Amino acid sequence: MTKPKGRVTLPSEEGFAAETREIMQRWGADAIRDSDGTKLDTEIKSLDAKIYTAYFPTRGHNEFIGQHMEECPQIYLLSDFTLARAEELTIDILESYYREQLDVDYIHDPKRYWQVMDRTSGELVPVEHWEVQEQGNKVVIQKTTPWHEYTVSFLAYIKWDPVQMYNHITNNWGDKPHEIPFDVKQPHSSAFILDTMKQWLRDNPEVDVVRFTTFFYQFGLVFNQYGKEKFVDWFGYGASVSVAMLEDFRKEKGYALTAEDFVDQGYYNSSFRVPTKSYLEYVDFVSQFVSVETKKLVDLVHQSGKEAMMFLGDQWIGVEPYGPYFESTGLDAVVGSVGDGTTLRMISDIPHVKYTEGRFLPYFFPDVFHEGNDPVVEARENWITARRAILRKPIDRMGYGGYLSLAYKFPAFVEYVEQITDEFRDIHGHILGTKPYAGLKVAVLNCWGALRTWQAFTVAHSLYSKQAYSYYGILESLSGMSVDVVFMSFEDVLNKGIDPSIDVIINAGDAHTAFSGGEVWKNTSLIELLREWVYNGGGLIGVGEPSAVSHQGRFFQLADCFGVDKEQGFSLSTDKYFSKLTEGHFITGNITEFSFGESMKNVYALHDGVSILEYSKGEIHLSANQAGDGRAVYIAGLPYTPQNSRLLMRSLYYAAGKEADLQKWYADNPACEVHAYPESGTYAIVNNSLEPQSTTVYDGAGNTSSVQLAAGGILWKEF
Repeated sequence: MTKPKGRVTLPSEEGFAAETREIMQRWGADAIRDSDGTKLDTEIKSLDAKIYTAYFPTRGHNEFIGQHMEECPQIYLLSDFTLARAEELTIDILESYYREQLDVDYIHDPKRYWQVMDRTSGELVPVEHWEVQEQGNKVVIQKTTPWHEYTVSFLAYIKWDPVQMYNHITNNWGDKPHEIPFDVKQPHSSAFILDTMKQWLRDNPEVDVVRFTTFFYQFGLVFNQYGKEKFVDWFGYGASVSVAMLEDFRKEKGYALTAEDFVDQGYYNSSFRVPTKSYLEYVDFVSQFVSVETKKLVDLVHQSGKEAMMFLGDQWIGVEPYGPYFESTGLDAVVGSVGDGTTLRMISDIPHVKYTEGRFLPYFFPDVFHEGNDPVVEARENWITARRAILRKPIDRMGYGGYLSLAYKFPAFVEYVEQITDEFRDIHGHILGTKPYAGLKVAVLNCWGALRTWQAFTVAHSLYSKQAYSYYGILESLSGMSVDVVFMSFEDVLNKGIDPSIDVIINAGDAHTAFSGGEVWKNTSLIELLREWVYNGGGLIGVGEPSAVSHQGRFFQLADCFGVDKEQGFSLSTDKYFSKLTEGHFITGNITEFSFGESMKNVYALHDGVSILEYSKGEIHLSANQAGDGRAVYIAGLPYTPQNSRLLMRSLYYAAGKEADLQKWYADNPACEVHAYPESGTYAIVNNSLEPQSTTVYDGAGNTSSVQLAAGGILWKEF
């Protein structure tokens, strides 16, 4: 029997042709790629496979940028908060930054583009009260107020590409040259980028797919004085700032942005911050510019008869795949790193491309592939986690990155990947490109809406954060659940209303964040629209501190819908009587143990009509409430576990008033799920655990059968 082939991209490297051919056959790979720090030689390029080659438009040409260092990308940075003890204060603005990465911009007038702030009073220090000492990178502030803290917001040049820097340190590249980035907004760099792309295409006729890694502006990644990450924001636009960009923005919009618009008190406009109008306009402005410049490169690729692929990472800022300008770029494909089900859906749901591709973990780097470690453990967990999402909306291709020579030393890993590449192709063979059954349509409501589809609650790409995992679990649960998911902003609700096809709206997050909403909840029009929708039969789920802002005696502004509010310490004199548990509720079913993650304290019921489903430590963590003809559910936190995914699913069906539809294409064991494809007449029963499981399966008509599944197993049936 011929070994199945296709849909798999294999990393390779110079001098590794025979082994590459072997792994290609075992994994059924039909494409070969290089990785950062590797090259493909002639022998490898002659193998029977499409050739992907990484292309870096704004790095890797030190001979050019070394002559134009004023065209390095720029970024606004904030000095340390520094306490004044007298009426003069000196601040070393680079004290906590890595000086091999950054140079202070003294070319452009600091008095015009920098800001010094009294952080205690919140006042801007007049420019005549401070002076710059270039020697030593210091700012001397006069007439300071003793016992106030001060900061300096300043422009800096990025002189070492942050991703190459990370790889350099991780892989111990020693004296390998530091790659200096350059900015497409600048005249010499813009011309060089186009000319270099044209020549590269002529010099590399054997390349089939140009893998842009990525385009022009790095997400926020700045290192401290110890060479460790100081801050990382996968969505940050800070490194797209230049004097040229600022001046063009001012001319188009009619107002000037300031340093504070970017340093944002030291929060750097992280996606958790409620975005200001000016920041959103800047994101849009940069995205328009980047889309135009991106299309120039994509057009060159197409003219050479090749495909253009974008890596969703590194310099991806301004190429928002769910933004309004992405389609205009003409990109053929997007590839991204798959950390879990949520990140897989972030890739697979991207519109306007011919195909999507995922890079699975682990990367073939020495931090994982070293003696004494078993990379199969991470590979297995990564696959099982992502597979839930693949069964809902599959990526078209899968692959890996790094050094194949490292992975080749681990036979058990090679064998395991052989199994999952076969399984990946088998999934596609059963699905046949058809849409899976979805019992509900669910909208996630936050400040960012569709622009950041599947990107809410993310600190750095799929990495754990103590303050976010209890919310991120909502997305992870939804990524493999039999529901359709859309992302909706508050502006969408205010401008367009609520799509009648939506069954349930989820609002989740800590108070004052972009995901809960912050001050937007003082907008009476928003409250009116959502209340009317719920009371007329809509479903609402709140997690953490939904609709939260202290206003007119409420903290949860939709407390009437939820039936609960959170004590802020202002109403301790008012007794809270309601604590009786509701037994046998649909939401809890046979669930007896709960995990609310970091949870939420001091939530209490407003009246005795609230169904209290979990009450401990004198507070509510799970409840439900009837609000007119609609229903609302409150959950204190929802980290991802199979049990919590099932809890959310039951909550969604209850809130939608569709309890009778839950047991359609359903498994009663939370470790298992059923995915049906009506158009192809097939369904999959999948075990999402690493232990054998038994479950009762309900088909689309409610008929039941008992199924036994091996650890991580998947069983396909026809109907």
